[in-house]
Amino acid sequence: MTDVQTVDLDSLNYVVKVPYNGTGPMGGNPLEDNMNIWYESGDLGWVIMATGLVLLMVPGIGFFYSGLARRKSALSLIWLSVMSVAVTCFQWFFWGYSLTFSHTAGPFIGNLANFGFRNVLAAPSVASDRIPDLLFAVYQGMFSAVTVALATGAVAERGRMLPCVVFMFVWATVVYDPIACWTWNPSGWSNRMGGLDFAGGTPVHIASGCAALAYSMMLGKRRGHGTHELNYRPHNVTHIVIGTVFLWVGWFGFNAGSALGANLRAVIAAAVTNLAACVGGITWCVLDYRLERKWSTVGFCSGVVAGLVSITPGSGYVPVWAAVVFGVLGAAFANYGTKLKFILQIDDALDIFAVHGIGGLLADSFAGGAYSFVATCAILFVMNLVPGLRLRAAEESEILGIDDAEIGEFAYDYVELTREVLVDVENEAGSVRYSADAGTFAPSKSTTTPRRPGEGVFATGSHRMRDESPVAGPSWG
Repeated sequence: MTDVQTVDLDSLNYVVKVPYNGTGPMGGNPLEDNMNIWYESGDLGWVIMATGLVLLMVPGIGFFYSGLARRKSALSLIWLSVMSVAVTCFQWFFWGYSLTFSHTAGPFIGNLANFGFRNVLAAPSVASDRIPDLLFAVYQGMFSAVTVALATGAVAERGRMLPCVVFMFVWATVVYDPIACWTWNPSGWSNRMGGLDFAGGTPVHIASGCAALAYSMMLGKRRGHGTHELNYRPHNVTHIVIGTVFLWVGWFGFNAGSALGANLRAVIAAAVTNLAACVGGITWCVLDYRLERKWSTVGFCSGVVAGLVSITPGSGYVPVWAAVVFGVLGAAFANYGTKLKFILQIDDALDIFAVHGIGGLLADSFAGGAYSFVATCAILFVMNLVPGLRLRAAEESEILGIDDAEIGEFAYDYVELTREVLVDVENEAGSVRYSADAGTFAPSKSTTTPRRPGEGVFATGSHRMRDESPVAGPSWG
């Protein structure tokens, strides 16, 4: 009988996958041990790529929201989207990951065993033994950033920046981390009850949609809401299209990456994700055409996002044909859901609840939405009482524009104010006003009667409405 020779795995010119041996809390010593042998390089490569794709969704959200808003508040929404990455990723490193995915978590929230990414390296992740802890932590950190970016769109055109930045850190800790823990951590109560959420229907979309509704309610309505003074038309449809494309591409990493490996489940998730987006865009576009007899670009983009949202929780579990059903129903419910803000009398300027909240609720649980709404209201109520953290911008800031009042920069150029030299009709002295948006002013000395902004055909963030009594005269352009 011949002796079995021991092979030095480090001497081979390829990496051999062997079962994880459980050496040390970090999975071994990275300076001495070859920890790659426990994982397939294809799985590692795909999840790393998916992490980058999910990050791409954040500027997509910024462009989408920016295009829907008025010009004088466009840059502030892009600023908030990228700031959400910085704040949330630090929070995730600080204690967010530990509160969500610690291996010794409770049914509602985790503990601080992995505070500051302590012992987070090469040991198998809590969600899958196909990828290490550190890779899973970075990937899931992008999910947290996307969720916060979605929710903060609620401050559009009337919220202050500093309180919103503080809100990002607090909300991620109090709302997102517990919901993600009970949904995805094997110790979470929803997970243990058999709840299925492949890529974030409850932690991401329901939570962010309900948080946006709560934030909008706590902020109050924008100045001039419900009157012709407030121009509802999206200021830049090109931004909306660019944002939609970024989101569409990034969603492949969001859904297919949630398979946590390069496998057939990831392929199925990618297929249903794309199909639901296509069907959702067509559905919303047709529904808008029924009312306006116009093929709305904004409507198509909103439908694409609604389809992507609705397929997210089931993307790894349903057959490809089911994506058609998810896309049609998701877009239809979200389209009609845009009218809820009028019933509730809440100024959800960008229809975040309609697209993300309703789209997520259609395919997932209600518990996360209720918790997110109530907890968000509580957080904002307390913050508004703290000196320096008043949520609402001053009326003068709303008139001037959040970009100039809060950031001091503009989305397009630094002579934006001089491009709109207008005379306030209410000022008897005829003093000259400067505005980054023509929505609040009209010339007092004119031989014609100008059309007041908002009259004629105007649009909300995701659907159009028609005013039946337009005033004749030149448009503002």
